[in-house]
Amino acid sequence: MTVFRALVFAMGMALASHALAGPPYVTDDPEPTDYQHYEIYLFSNGSHARDGVSGASGIDFNYGAGHDLQLTAALPFAFDAPHGGERATGIGNIELAAKYRFVHKEDSGWDIAVFPRLFLPSSSARVGEKHFSLLLPIWFGRDWDKWSTFGGGGCQINRGGDSKDFCMAGWVLTRQVTEHLQLGAEIVHQTADTKGGNSSTQIGAGLRYDLSDRYHVLAYVGPSIQNAGNDDYAWYTSFLLTF
Repeated sequence: MTVFRALVFAMGMALASHALAGPPYVTDDPEPTDYQHYEIYLFSNGSHARDGVSGASGIDFNYGAGHDLQLTAALPFAFDAPHGGERATGIGNIELAAKYRFVHKEDSGWDIAVFPRLFLPSSSARVGEKHFSLLLPIWFGRDWDKWSTFGGGGCQINRGGDSKDFCMAGWVLTRQVTEHLQLGAEIVHQTADTKGGNSSTQIGAGLRYDLSDRYHVLAYVGPSIQNAGNDDYAWYTSFLLTF
């Protein structure tokens, strides 16, 4: 499983997004978890490619450590199931991150934040990357009426084995359809993350349903539209607890 696949679905990351954005999307938003509040995602994700299926399940923990600061830790239990091969499982690349919002929409009309993410080497011999990597993105976002939009991107230092540094960018538009249901659409582009690899572009649709003020269900599915033979489609589901 590539670091990008872990990034796409274990972040939380990503998504989405916080203030209940980010996860289930690949693209993140600039709003940190509310001060002294928690967001805990119990997630499962995967991607289907011509050579097999890979993904992870785990926990993504966010804490509002300051009025503009969110601390994040994600622990994925990863799997890799190649077509015609033996299924491999194990602890994937643990993620540690901090989101800091330095521009507020009250001042400029947009929230802007940085969200560096450190991925630790996998302790498993069969899944995950065996080296450190660091994602350095910047995210923008704003809300109006029942609409929200957010996006941005950055580059990841990703050196080890066949891996190489890469950059990604994405944008999301969501609408609050009912009191409890939010729907959204996304487009994401990423340059090649392996030597001899290809760039990829993915579109996707996501939803969030609020069972209550504390319990939420999130889901996402999307196909690749560039180099689709490498990654045909990806999915994400999670149960979110906020308090």
